[in-house]
Amino acid sequence: MTSIAQRAELQAKIWRIANDVRGSVDGWDFKQFVLGTLFYRFISENFTNYIEGGDDNIDYSKLSDEVITPEIKDDAIKTKGYFIYPSQLFVNVAKAANTNANLNTDLKAIFDAIESSANGYPSEPDIKGLFADFDTTSTRLGNTVENKNLRLASVLKGVEELNFGNFEDNEIELFGDAYEFLIGNYASNAGKSGGEFFTPVHVSKLIAQLAMHKQEKVNKIYDPAAGSGSLLLQAKKHFDNHIIEEGFYGQEVNHTTYNLARMNMFLHNINYDKFNIALGNTLESPHFGDEKPFDAIVSNPPYSIKWKGDEDPTLINDDRFAPAGVLAPKSKADFAFVLHCLSYLSSKGRAALVCFPGIFYRGGAEQKIRKYLVDNNFVETIISLAPNLFYGTPIAVTILVLSKHKTENKTQFIDASGEDFFKKVTNNNELTDDHVKKIIDMFDNKENVEYVAKTIDNSKISENDYNLSVSSYVVSKDIREKFDIVDLNREVSKTVAKIDLLRSDIDSIIKEIEA
Repeated sequence: MTSIAQRAELQAKIWRIANDVRGSVDGWDFKQFVLGTLFYRFISENFTNYIEGGDDNIDYSKLSDEVITPEIKDDAIKTKGYFIYPSQLFVNVAKAANTNANLNTDLKAIFDAIESSANGYPSEPDIKGLFADFDTTSTRLGNTVENKNLRLASVLKGVEELNFGNFEDNEIELFGDAYEFLIGNYASNAGKSGGEFFTPVHVSKLIAQLAMHKQEKVNKIYDPAAGSGSLLLQAKKHFDNHIIEEGFYGQEVNHTTYNLARMNMFLHNINYDKFNIALGNTLESPHFGDEKPFDAIVSNPPYSIKWKGDEDPTLINDDRFAPAGVLAPKSKADFAFVLHCLSYLSSKGRAALVCFPGIFYRGGAEQKIRKYLVDNNFVETIISLAPNLFYGTPIAVTILVLSKHKTENKTQFIDASGEDFFKKVTNNNELTDDHVKKIIDMFDNKENVEYVAKTIDNSKISENDYNLSVSSYVVSKDIREKFDIVDLNREVSKTVAKIDLLRSDIDSIIKEIEA
């Protein structure tokens, strides 16, 4: 079976598990149990492969917990970041799931033990709370222990049946693909509540390629609004692992999504010492100030959310916002994220950000921030995308590419919103690999393309009151039907003459009738 066919079969089975098991539980809530079980199986099998080390004579799942020495445990935690005893492995728990009257409490004890195994080790902050949203005692699973266990057993047995292939055959990526598929499908069915943090795969590809374009290697990659980590992971998928030297960094304000992002790192085989995902409000309590600058920054921050802004007089002195001399409006924090990213960006790197279109033409503080960005030549390219690319919103978003190493005082504008840049899929539009390549090629060569791409002197942007809307510089193709006005007037004259003749005939008929 090809990897494509295997992936399609896997995705269909996962979606069937989710639909068969969730019952009366809201799908978007219940995804936590499906995703948590996938994650539990993944780290169990990943840990088993580490312990066995490719030795066919060792079957870790059949060993007794008592044979594990403190030295074995200590060494494993230092390497993998956590420890799982044989009795705690997914395969052993799933085997007895249908007959275990204490399944829900046993699972809670196992998850607590896995998390606490990292206590006192460098991996502790990366492991702590990973299973917090997989609450096996939750009333969402049922009102009685029996109902909880029945539903948990169904999930465990369903995930047990999934074929992920052999680790040795590099099919490990299927775990991550399955995970992203499930998030994406829940997002598309959950509207804004599900899709607000999930960036569609091909949009993620485009952003990752823009941020890392022609950089043979980057020190590290960063997302200040990490969501489930999909943007960071696209950078890993698109480039060889060695190109990102010091790993993946991100911050996320939503606790559930923060846990998803950390799980997603493990699911894509990124070890705890190669990622650092922090919980918190990026604008008010930013992490990783000691880690900057970053050679690559990718992000899809929340659109036009409220923040403290000038209610906090200290923010104007914050080194992220002070250079612009003005704060983003309290009701629209979009440019606060932009300035934050610019502050964290290295002199050789790029930031590629998904933005709400309104920030590129509105007045007031946002216009002043655009003036700062343009006058200092930080804006490399602005790309308008097609509408309906994101789950739960029809907005046609815009991508802003920031750079600190431009050699010309010019800004590129690309209109990628036309029919040549998306494929219609049911109720949504979708970018394909070909669309992504077409956009990247234009970004790379900076050539003018009629109706699509144009590079403008920054002085012209200044004269246009620092309007950065793509439609202000790239003229759309006129697809209206064209008419020859002379021919049209001739035809109108003929029609008028016919009407006059007809009226004359009607008048004659009426006179004859009245006579």
